[in-house]
Amino acid sequence: MEHVLEKKPVSVYIPYSLLAAALLFIFLKALDNVPPKPFETEYPAEAFLAPNFELPTLNGGKISLKDYRGKVVFINFWATWCATCKVEMPSMQKVYDKFKDRGFEMLTISVDKDQKLIQPFMEEYNLTFPVLLDPDEEIAKQVYKTTGVPETFIVSKNGVIVHKAIGPRDWATEDAMAAFQQLVEQS
Repeated sequence: MEHVLEKKPVSVYIPYSLLAAALLFIFLKALDNVPPKPFETEYPAEAFLAPNFELPTLNGGKISLKDYRGKVVFINFWATWCATCKVEMPSMQKVYDKFKDRGFEMLTISVDKDQKLIQPFMEEYNLTFPVLLDPDEEIAKQVYKTTGVPETFIVSKNGVIVHKAIGPRDWATEDAMAAFQQLVEQS
């Protein structure tokens, strides 16, 4: 008996080789993607410690995030040229007014290059919360890895990020105010 091998065209094997290459790529990426551990400062995301920073304020002096441990901290990255920042600022002021004397602090971080624009902006919108300056976006881009403005991080009393928001929000809704209420009442 003669054993004859059937010759198949090479094109039959192309889908199999593409599938094998894709699976190999996924396997190698999975090996390379080691997730950070919760409660470490490796990655600024929910359930991780908020990376510390120290920045100058609009009114002079410096503020360090670590000085607010024991308070709920609302960190917001923004700019005067950002239209959506202008939309969310009034609701942020309402949150600040309601909770500022109750274990809550709002630290807004302007990434404006021209710092002369910030004070007129604050006055135009009747904003009274603290403004920190990050014109080179070292904290915004390198430490907090923001993708743009506005971007907000809500930090619990023990320094853990409990919420991250990319883009504008209405922070003064009934649900949001109830969430802030709950956070400031937690021990």
